[in-house]
Amino acid sequence: MSSQQPTDEPVYAERVYRSSMGFVSGVLLLALTVWLCGDAVLRGSGSTPWIGLAVALCVVPLIVAFTLRPAVFANEDRMRVRNPFRIIELPWATVDAVRAGYSAEVLAEGSKYQLWSVPVSLRERKKVNRQQMRRNAIDRRDPGSSGDPTARGRASASAAAPEPMRANADRIVDELQGLAELNAARPGAQGSVRVRWSYEIIAPALIGALLLIVLIATR
Repeated sequence: MSSQQPTDEPVYAERVYRSSMGFVSGVLLLALTVWLCGDAVLRGSGSTPWIGLAVALCVVPLIVAFTLRPAVFANEDRMRVRNPFRIIELPWATVDAVRAGYSAEVLAEGSKYQLWSVPVSLRERKKVNRQQMRRNAIDRRDPGSSGDPTARGRASASAAAPEPMRANADRIVDELQGLAELNAARPGAQGSVRVRWSYEIIAPALIGALLLIVLIATR
């Protein structure tokens, strides 16, 4: 009779935050790189095919790193930040604050880590603020204080209106901050910040860059 050993790993689904625009841009850039480098390999002569391969070896990991790779995974115990060249695991107890100014970032154990997958759009933020101001102005003009039952009904509907509108980055940051505050005391949320470099991205990019330098220098 087998017994299942307890484990630290969460067994429930994680929340995943990533940039859909970055993902689409990455797919398009990869397609363009494959087309150009593939054409150089198939139709080029001399050292051109090798240069095409070196460019692909250098550029493809960088495109993946900055477009497809960035993501934030959050569960009840921790937040895992996957940035272009690093993976940062932050148990909720270590998180001091999650905030969005000109960029989204998390503060933990005296250090600051960028959230690459949560881009901050100042234009979107201004647009949402204008919409919120217009909605507030409409609510203030609502004559709910009069004795008209219809007016009172409108005032009740206004009081039950949804929460204030937020830009996408601000909304995500609010969710992550809420998770940190809610789960910081959990036994599984204790520990220290762990940072790991993504050598599977760094190594091929460096090798491709070195090969490209050597090929160009020896032409």
